[in-house]
Amino acid sequence: MRFLLLPFSWLYGLVTDFRNYCYDNQFFSVSTFEKPVINIGNLTVGGTGKSPHVEYLIRLFKKDFNIFTLSRGYGRNTKGFILADEKATAETIGDEPMQFYNKYKNEINVSVGEKRVEALNTIFSIYPKTDLVILDDAFQHRAVKPSLNILLMDFHRPIDKDFTFPTGRLRERRHGAERADILIVSKCPDDLPKTEQQKIASKITPYLSAETPIFFTGIRYGVPQAMGQNTNKDFAETVLLVSGIARPAPFENYCQQHFNVIQHLIYKDHHHFTDKDFSLILDTFDKIPAIKKSILMTEKDMVKFQIFLKSEKSKEIPMFYLPIEVYFLNQSGQVFNELVLGKL
Repeated sequence: MRFLLLPFSWLYGLVTDFRNYCYDNQFFSVSTFEKPVINIGNLTVGGTGKSPHVEYLIRLFKKDFNIFTLSRGYGRNTKGFILADEKATAETIGDEPMQFYNKYKNEINVSVGEKRVEALNTIFSIYPKTDLVILDDAFQHRAVKPSLNILLMDFHRPIDKDFTFPTGRLRERRHGAERADILIVSKCPDDLPKTEQQKIASKITPYLSAETPIFFTGIRYGVPQAMGQNTNKDFAETVLLVSGIARPAPFENYCQQHFNVIQHLIYKDHHHFTDKDFSLILDTFDKIPAIKKSILMTEKDMVKFQIFLKSEKSKEIPMFYLPIEVYFLNQSGQVFNELVLGKL
């Protein structure tokens, strides 16, 4: 099947090449901004861990900078520029921006807007005290030229072995990576040896600009956190997993290693949970024979469950989410921090 799809991948690659050529040669307009704009993006369709890396930058800068995050707001039922406030939901601004808002609403501003140039102009004109904007998933949004372009590559999906859509999962050809100022290989195993890191770097370096630094990060899971009105309930390690993310396997693997996983209800990425979904989850949970048991989901899915947490049923069910954050291998986090601050 992949062989049969190759001609369509070549055609798709030619179209994206032409589009990039037009931006590179100023046939299409490109906007720059006086204040710093950092982009976190990828070449691959699907999750590479952008959200936890955005949160890493938020934690890095929030004490010294007035920060805005700007996302497209994938899957929301609204359009245009929106500044998140107390009325915001995953349906109005998208699940990932809602996650940023829930965690950092008292420290930063969270916004969405599918037209990034217009949104950035709005931010800098209406909120002139803004020091920094962090763009979420705008590597292919060529109309904006960020101050710093950070490209993520999933350890499990190296770009040197992938193809453009539909044969593979690349949004554009591999050499699009040359626009990156920094490349991060994400979701690496904790014990990835330096020799293997060097092999990976040697394979992707041909697609990067000269001397583009390469970093390696992993995912660290936290302690299960109670959801909604369940703060008085203890976490039981016999669990029903619920997830609606691009790659649920790492989440499931971790949980299987640390908890007694009975079943995993998997939904598509950015899935908006319905009343029917909630009823199915509760029915499945009720059928688990254990006396002490919990529902455990990802942090990204937790923000889409807010509407159900107000129901009477949710008061009786121990519902928890598993927070995550990124860390740098080889204790290279400080090097990355200094490099990013230096670029700005």
